[in-house]
Amino acid sequence: MRYNSITEAIGNTPLVRLDPAVHGLRNIDLYAKLELLNPFGSVKDRAAWNMVRAGLPGARERGETIVELSSGNTAKALAVIAGLHGLTFKSVTNRMRVPEIKDLLLLLGAEIEELPGQTECLDPTDTEDPLTRFHQELTRPGATHFHTDQYFNALNTEAHAAGTGPEIVADLDGRAPDWFVACVGTAGSSTGVARVLREYDPAVRVVGLVAQKSDFVPGIRNVDEVHEVGLFDPATYDTIEPVSSDEAIDGMLTLVRRCGILAGPTGGAAYFGALRHLRPLDAELTERRTAVFIVCDRVESYLGYVRQRRPELLGLPPVKNSVATLTDSEIRAATVIDTADAQKWIAVQRPLVIDLRSPFAYAALHIAGSVNIVDELFDELLRGGLPFSKRQPVLLACPVGEKSALYAALLTRMGHPDVRSLAGGIIAWRDAGAPLVRD
Repeated sequence: MRYNSITEAIGNTPLVRLDPAVHGLRNIDLYAKLELLNPFGSVKDRAAWNMVRAGLPGARERGETIVELSSGNTAKALAVIAGLHGLTFKSVTNRMRVPEIKDLLLLLGAEIEELPGQTECLDPTDTEDPLTRFHQELTRPGATHFHTDQYFNALNTEAHAAGTGPEIVADLDGRAPDWFVACVGTAGSSTGVARVLREYDPAVRVVGLVAQKSDFVPGIRNVDEVHEVGLFDPATYDTIEPVSSDEAIDGMLTLVRRCGILAGPTGGAAYFGALRHLRPLDAELTERRTAVFIVCDRVESYLGYVRQRRPELLGLPPVKNSVATLTDSEIRAATVIDTADAQKWIAVQRPLVIDLRSPFAYAALHIAGSVNIVDELFDELLRGGLPFSKRQPVLLACPVGEKSALYAALLTRMGHPDVRSLAGGIIAWRDAGAPLVRD
């Protein structure tokens, strides 16, 4: 095949049938849609190109900067496309959580602006969130940036309704699969593909996968965040099921080692979630059925993610003091206090208050006297043992109280006698009218 531009290579990715000896399904043919083979490495290549294509000539004429609220594959694809057309690209996010992606964006010439925000996902209803304010500024009439707006742009969904979905049907000889399994990020791919598949067969079952609460799987929203996405419509999905980071890595390992598919953890989550959903159904079938899941991107960008969570896979010693090793009973036993009790405790006992949010969020508003240790750094500190005296009471705070509760449970297991988590996090503290200061 010969192309005049690299963008012509976007789409038409393979649909690969996985060996039943690997996945164990007897009556369901399981197919992987290999979006990792798009030229810039991910499913987001389709949406990025579809969102900017029509506007590029005008953007070049006006010298605009392409801007997107993204810390992952959409940013990467837009950075490449911007460079191809002599434009600059700016990634705006509350946090660059995958260092390899950040390094690659810088290599591509992108600008990165990290603003304080409650989650990685924009919440348009929260007018106090800096990310929301930034989004409003970008979308107002007369804005001077080319804002692709992936969370609300219908062109995101249409990229998959016009490409990914029809490709799946064509590769299945004009039929829709019986099940379509997709991880939910911006919801563009799952929504667009589901729409097309149901036009061919309204009985298609669509399984949406989200990350577990307080867990992080790259490219996937957790069960709370997903409802903040403008393209998300719960009616698209017959069921929405959570996947943990450990499950995502387990699925990734199978794809990499047994299927020859160099998938990242998002693809691993899709594979794991698909099998977990399909296995009970497979045993009851008497005729052949088909299921398709999307492999979103490649593994190479997530070696740091794997190193942090499963170092033994890279020949490193396992991590003993990790929230990933907590049991449900340990998590339930963590001491959690509300804002009123926390204020009283601070006044009397003067605990060390540790704010686990990003430096940008901390600088915007924080509890007076608190110390900012971003959760990834705090995680590293705990691997070496307790980083402070057992005689020092500790109050942990995060955006909404979920991660701080996990670390409170871990510190309790490590022998700290008096560590507590702020219920509802800094958001609950703010909503209760408790005082906050800014740098």
